[in-house]
Amino acid sequence: MHDRSSVVRAVEFYSGIGGLHLALKRSKVPGIIVKAFDWDPNAAKVYNANYGPSLATKKDIFELSAPLLASYCADFWILSPACQPYTVLNPNAQGILDPRAKSFLHLVQNVLPELVEMGAHPTHFLVENVGGFEGSTTRQILVSQLHSLGYTTAEFLLTPLQFGIPNSRLRYYLLAKTAPFTFPACVQAEKTYRCIPQYHEHDYKTPSPWIDPRMNFDMELNDMHASEIRHYLDDEDGSPSSPHLHAVSDRVLEKWGRLFDIVLPSTKRTCCFTRGYTQLVERAGSIIQMNTELDTGKTFDSFLKAQAAGQQDAVSILRPLLLRYFTPSELLRIFHFNPPLHQKKIQSSLLSTISSTAIGAKRDESSPSNFEFVWPEGISNKTKYRLIGNSVNVHVVTDLINFLYEDWEPGLTTARKNP
Repeated sequence: MHDRSSVVRAVEFYSGIGGLHLALKRSKVPGIIVKAFDWDPNAAKVYNANYGPSLATKKDIFELSAPLLASYCADFWILSPACQPYTVLNPNAQGILDPRAKSFLHLVQNVLPELVEMGAHPTHFLVENVGGFEGSTTRQILVSQLHSLGYTTAEFLLTPLQFGIPNSRLRYYLLAKTAPFTFPACVQAEKTYRCIPQYHEHDYKTPSPWIDPRMNFDMELNDMHASEIRHYLDDEDGSPSSPHLHAVSDRVLEKWGRLFDIVLPSTKRTCCFTRGYTQLVERAGSIIQMNTELDTGKTFDSFLKAQAAGQQDAVSILRPLLLRYFTPSELLRIFHFNPPLHQKKIQSSLLSTISSTAIGAKRDESSPSNFEFVWPEGISNKTKYRLIGNSVNVHVVTDLINFLYEDWEPGLTTARKNP
């Protein structure tokens, strides 16, 4: 196997706008992305504008070969393959039969075994996908292949709500490492965990499984250990009653308004934002009601009553609610690409959550190189929403990378012994 240095070299597959890249950057691991691949030219354009020219290449991952990937001498593969074949939102999802699953299976079944034979395989893996992937045939193939090649694995279903972030984006994660690196004894293969094991009193412990407070009828939603949405919102200019650039149109409200998930600035959760946000209504993501003085339910009841009575311009009843979509910049904060505007106010909430930082690594997410995510010229709002909806929550992945590398020390070719 190629020599290991004090810097982890990573290759990013299905790189999108670089959420996995940023998570590695913010982790305790001294790592660099040496190459990133994605089929979407807009994603590659955004990625390179933020992380360096020509780092991301538009490429069909199905065409990648073992000799090419071996040339990057990568210790770490991070992957976020297409979720459409596995999402529960798609009633026609085909799983392994979906053409979009082929490139990932190519990496797992063809490329990785060849790299193992060459002695050029990565020592660590992180795979992210939609909740539902854990029951797929693709996941079975992935885990079986990794185990057959000498890797140990740990699997998780996690949501940003567990980390103090007001968003319920449930995602599947697989971590893997090969000998001599191992997971703590409390981690069992073939078991999916709902929280990250915590280091406590010289050993790792698996906390009690996280319970979604929305499913716990003895807990008020306001009791959730999450920040209020208001801390992630743009600073508003001008009169709050003036139409917002991202206001929901009368046409959409009139026909589909009752199907939206509507939240207030004081709310501590939002629904999962998908690539179809602003284009679809149901289960595509929450919208926000900026006028907190009006009762949402009563206002919609009045609208529906007026609409049923044939009242002209009944939709005018909904306008005072000031319903709008979250802006791209607000979603970047919720996904933790950029820090919340009121970082100090929510820091204690993020640090106090049960599943915050798996190995107690201290970090300030706003500090690495004073990073601020930017959009290059020519990226439309529709494309911004699509790219964000395809991305990952940076905070969650950062904690997973920290846990994955808990037994790794710079400059060593063998693992630090687990407690």
